[in-house]
Amino acid sequence: MGEEVDAQEFTGADRTRHREKVRRCLDVFARMLREARFDTDDPMTGLEVELNLVDEFGDPALKNSEALEAIADPDFQTELGQFNIEINVPPARLRESGLTVFEDSLRRSLNDAERKSSEVGAHLVMIGILPTLAEGHMSVASLSGNPRYRLLSEQILNARGEDITIAVTGSERLRTSADSIVPEAACTSTQFHVQTSPDQFAQYWNASQAISAVQLAVGANSPYLLGKELWRETRIPLFEQATDTRSEELKAQGVRPRVWFGERWVTSVFDLFEENVRYFPALLPITDEEDPLAVLQAGGTPVLSELRLHNGTIYRWNRPVYDINDGVPHLRVENRVLSAGPTVADTIANAAFYFGLVRALAESERPLWSQMSFSAAEENFHVAAQQGIDAQIYWPGVGQVQATELVLRRLLPMAQQGLEAWGASGAEIDRLLGIVEQRCLTGRNGAEWFVRQMRERAGDDRSDALRATLLDYRERMHTNEPVHAW
Repeated sequence: MGEEVDAQEFTGADRTRHREKVRRCLDVFARMLREARFDTDDPMTGLEVELNLVDEFGDPALKNSEALEAIADPDFQTELGQFNIEINVPPARLRESGLTVFEDSLRRSLNDAERKSSEVGAHLVMIGILPTLAEGHMSVASLSGNPRYRLLSEQILNARGEDITIAVTGSERLRTSADSIVPEAACTSTQFHVQTSPDQFAQYWNASQAISAVQLAVGANSPYLLGKELWRETRIPLFEQATDTRSEELKAQGVRPRVWFGERWVTSVFDLFEENVRYFPALLPITDEEDPLAVLQAGGTPVLSELRLHNGTIYRWNRPVYDINDGVPHLRVENRVLSAGPTVADTIANAAFYFGLVRALAESERPLWSQMSFSAAEENFHVAAQQGIDAQIYWPGVGQVQATELVLRRLLPMAQQGLEAWGASGAEIDRLLGIVEQRCLTGRNGAEWFVRQMRERAGDDRSDALRATLLDYRERMHTNEPVHAW
C-alpha cells in the first residue's frame, strides 16, 4: 500500500477500463494456476512489523518522513499515518535458522532505527494501538505525505458518502466520527507471510482462518483507543469500521465489507481473487499498459498490477498474495491478525506459533475446517478479539474451551510438530513456544499487562496514566524480556 501514485480523479471511463483489465488479469491468473507456473520448491517465510512514533512524553510524534530520512534504511517504509512507519524484514527459510535470523535482524534494525529517529524526536513503539492518540490526531492532516494515502482516503469517503463512524463497546464505550481514514492508521500490526504452492494454498489459508482466534487470544495488545478501555484487541473493530465503504443502507442490504473475515472455506487461491473481482468495486482504478496474456504467451511473467492493487484494497485478515521474485511468480498467505509487539521476542514467538501451527493443520490428514463451520471460526475471531487471553472459543472435538487451555493441551504440541517439519531447531522451538506457554500459564499478554498497570494508576488523570504506562511499556520493550515476565 505504500507504492507511490499520483494524485488524480477517476472518470467513469477509467473505472470501466479498469474493471475490464482486472477481469483479464484474473483470466490470465487462472491460466497460470492451470499451467503450474509458480515457485514452490523451497518455501520462504516473511515478516513485516508496523510501528508507532512517540515523543519523549509518550504522545504521538507526527514525524514519519523525518524519521525515515534519519533511519535511511530501505527496509523501513512509510505507512498511512504520520505517526507510523513499517519495517519489512528480509524473508528467510525456517530450516536455515529462520526464526533466529528474523529475531536478530529485527532487533538489530529496530535498535539502529531507534537511535537515529530519536535524534529527530521520534521514538519507536511496538503496540497495536497507540493509547495516547487523541481526537485531534484523527484528522486528514495526520495522513502521510504519499499521495496514495490521501487518494485512498478520498475514495473510501466518496464511496460512503458520509463521515466514518467509529463505535466500540467493551469495558467502556467509544463513539466518534472521522472525515478521513486516519483511524485506520491507529491500527499497527505484525504480518506473517508463508509461501505455498497453488495446490496447498487453500489448506494454508483455511488453517490460518481457523487459528486466527487463538492467535488473537494469546497475542492481544491493543486495549485502549482515544482514552477508552475497549476490546483486548481493539484493532479488529477499529480496522473493520475505519475502512468501511458502506453506508448504513448498504450494510442493511448485506453488501460485503472491505475488511473481511470471509464467508466460506476455500478450495483454491483463485476463489479469493475471484471474490475480490466479483464483490468489490475498485477504490484505485489505476490501469497500466501491460497486456498480461501477451506477456504470458511470450514466456514472461505478467505483473498483473491491477489484480494486485485491487487485492491490496480488500483487507482480509488472511490475505492471498501474488508476487514475483527474480522473474518467477509465487503465492503467499499474509496473516494480518496480530498487533505489533510488545517485544521482538514476543513477536518472533508469535511467528513460531503461527508458522508451526498453520503447517501442522494444513498438512493434517483430516482438515480442521471439515469439522467446524466457517461461521464458528468467525465468531471465535471476534470473541477472542473482545476477551483476549480470557476468551472461551469453540474447537472441534472439545466444544467451548478456554483458549489458553486449548493452546497448552493441544496446540503447542501441534505447533512443535509443524516447526519440526519446517526444519526449525529444537532450541528455537523450545525457547519461542515456551514464551507462548508462559503467557498462557500467567494469563499475561500485552493487553492484560497494560490494563493491569492502568488499574494501578486508577486514581490518576486518565491521560497522564496512559502516558506513564506507555513510557513504562516502551522501556520494558527495549529489554526484549517477554511480556509474561513484566
